[in-house]
Amino acid sequence: MYNAVKLVCGRSFRSRTGSFKFLPNRLEKMSDPIDKLWGGRFTETTDAFVEAFTASVAFDQRLAPYDIQGSIAHARMLERIGVLAEKECDAIVEGLGDIALDISNGDFNWSVELEDVHMNIEARLTDRVGDAGKKLHTGRSRNDQVATDIRLYLRDEIGRIVDEIIRLQGALLDIAEAEAATIMPGFTHLQVAQPVTFGHHLMAWFEMLARDRERFRDCLKRVNIMPLGAAALAGTGFPIDRAYTAELLGFERPAANSLDAVSDRDFAIEFTAAASLLMMHLSRFSDELVLWSSPMFDFIELPDAFCTGSSIMPQKKNPDVPELVRGKSGRVFGSLVALLTLMKSQPLAYNKDNQEDKEPLFDTVDTVADSLRAFADMVPHLKANREAMHRAAKQGYSTATDLADYLVRKGVPFRDAHEVVGLAVRLGLESKCDLSELSLEELQQLCDRVEQDVFAILTPEGSVAARSHLGGTAPERVLEAVRTARALLPAG
Repeated sequence: MYNAVKLVCGRSFRSRTGSFKFLPNRLEKMSDPIDKLWGGRFTETTDAFVEAFTASVAFDQRLAPYDIQGSIAHARMLERIGVLAEKECDAIVEGLGDIALDISNGDFNWSVELEDVHMNIEARLTDRVGDAGKKLHTGRSRNDQVATDIRLYLRDEIGRIVDEIIRLQGALLDIAEAEAATIMPGFTHLQVAQPVTFGHHLMAWFEMLARDRERFRDCLKRVNIMPLGAAALAGTGFPIDRAYTAELLGFERPAANSLDAVSDRDFAIEFTAAASLLMMHLSRFSDELVLWSSPMFDFIELPDAFCTGSSIMPQKKNPDVPELVRGKSGRVFGSLVALLTLMKSQPLAYNKDNQEDKEPLFDTVDTVADSLRAFADMVPHLKANREAMHRAAKQGYSTATDLADYLVRKGVPFRDAHEVVGLAVRLGLESKCDLSELSLEELQQLCDRVEQDVFAILTPEGSVAARSHLGGTAPERVLEAVRTARALLPAG
C-alpha cells in the first residue's frame, strides 16, 4: 500500500521509495521516475521543487467525488464495448466506491508525488484491484478527465447557488409584502428624489436576483456538455460509446470536437462572469444596508447575530456581514480577470496553464455560496424603522415632481410647470417648510391653475398612491408584484 506524502514543512514522511523531508524552500529525496504513472520515457528524477510546484493535489482533491463518478461511468462504457470483462468492471466499480468512502471519512492519504486527484485515485485503485485498475485509463486522458470532473463539479455547485438565490428571493418577498405601504425616500445621486415604498425598493433587489438566477441556469446549458472521450486531444482509436457515457453521467450531449473539448474553459469563465454580476448586486445591496443601518439614516436595524462591536467604542454596532460581502466582490471580479487572462494566449489544445483554472474557480464558488448564505440568513431578520423612513421621505421636496405633474394635468406645459415648481421649492427653502406646508395662496401666486385638490398629491402617501401602474411603487402594485413573483418562484 502507498503511504501518503503531506505538504507539512519540517516533517519527515515515508514514501514508496524512501524518506524525505519538506523544508520551507526545498524538498529532499524524491521518487524515481519509474514510480510515476507516466515515467516510462524518463531517466532522471523530477526536480524536488518542480515536483511540488507542478502538483495540484493540494487543491484539486476537491474534485474526487466527480473523478470517481466519471471513472465509474467510463468503466461501464469500457465493459459495454468489450475492453473490460464484467468481473473487471465490477471490481473497478467496487474499488472506486470503497475509495469514495475512504475519502468521505477522511481516511485517504493524498500524495504530492502522484501530482493530482486523478493519479492518486488511480494508484489507490490499482493497489486494491490489481491489473484491472491499470485498464481503467484506456480510451481517455487526464485532459478530458479533468475537464469532465470540473463540469460535473460546477453543475452541482450551480444548483446549490441557484437554491440560495431562491432562498434569498423568498426572504425579500416576505419583507416586501409586510412593508408594501412603508414610505421611504427614493434616491438618485444619493439625493432625495421621490417617495417610494420600502416594499418596492426590496422588489428591485428581487429583480436583480431573478436575472442572476436566469444567468446561472443559462450557463448550466453550456456546462452540461461532456468532454470525456476526447482523450488527450484527438480522440481515441478504441470504439468508445460517448453517448452512453454522457447518458450515465447526466450530460446533455458529448462535446462535438475533441480539440475544443479538452481546451475549452469558456464555461468556467461564463460561470465566473455570472458570479461577478451576482456579487456586484450583493455589493450594491450591502452598500445600502450599511448606509441604512447607520444612525445618520436609521432606516433599518440589522440583527445582532450578523454584526460585531468595537474593541474600543462600546456603542458601536458594525455591519460586518454587508461590509465583508461588499469587499468579497473584488476577489470574484479578480477571478474572472484571472481566468480570462489564463486563456487569452493558449494555442489548441490542452496546456499546463489550465492547472491554474481551478483555484480561482473554486474560490469563486465558495465566495458566492457563502455570501448568498449570509444574506439569505440575515435578510429575514431585518427590521424597518418606518418612522425614520417616512420622516426622510418628507425631506428634500420629494413631491416636487408630483406638483409638476399636477400642473400638467391642469393644462400647463411641462417645461412651464417645471419652472413653477422650481420657484415653489425656492419659496419653501426660504420659508423653511415643505411644499405641502405652503399655503394655497402662496402656490396660486406662482400659478393660478393651482386649486385646493393640490394638497392630496403633495404628501408622500399621495405621491406613491398616484404611481399605480405596472412596475409602479403604489402599495397595491407592490403586493401584486409580490404575488406574481411568489407564484413563479421555484421551490428552493
